[in-house]
Amino acid sequence: MEEATHEQTSATTTIDAPAQAVFDVLADPSAHAAIDGTGWVRQPLDPQPLTGIGQVFRMAMYHDNHPDGDYEMANKIKAFERPRTIAWEPGQVSEQTDELELGGWQWRYDLAPTGESQVAVTLTYDWSAATPEVREEVPFPPFGADHLDNSLRHLAELATSRKDQ
Repeated sequence: MEEATHEQTSATTTIDAPAQAVFDVLADPSAHAAIDGTGWVRQPLDPQPLTGIGQVFRMAMYHDNHPDGDYEMANKIKAFERPRTIAWEPGQVSEQTDELELGGWQWRYDLAPTGESQVAVTLTYDWSAATPEVREEVPFPPFGADHLDNSLRHLAELATSRKDQ
């Protein structure tokens, strides 16, 4: 179920897995390509697990409309509360300064246990902090309305298959 406002969109689903199992999937960059509902995320360039606020993890990406097709995103963890919340802000490392330049949009997952082995997961994509310059380059949101629902469905499939192992 998806809900949109002017500066963010979100979707919520219930997953038949404990919150910790779902959080563990989200904190594993190697799972992000399988979670992604667009097909843009390829593989982690920094495969170590996500552990806290301020950590940066890089992902290889591909998009037909990107000038190079293949590109990298560097994501900075903005919220990390195991097993309740994880959020990151994508950006890119500047070729001129070698500094991480964040784009002003954020991915956020909020997990609320609804039972011993179920969790409601809300995925929010928020672009409210995107600069005018970024908004000139990126149409927000840059994906179709079904993207968040697809991502949550993929997350549920991964989390339930891992909990059964």
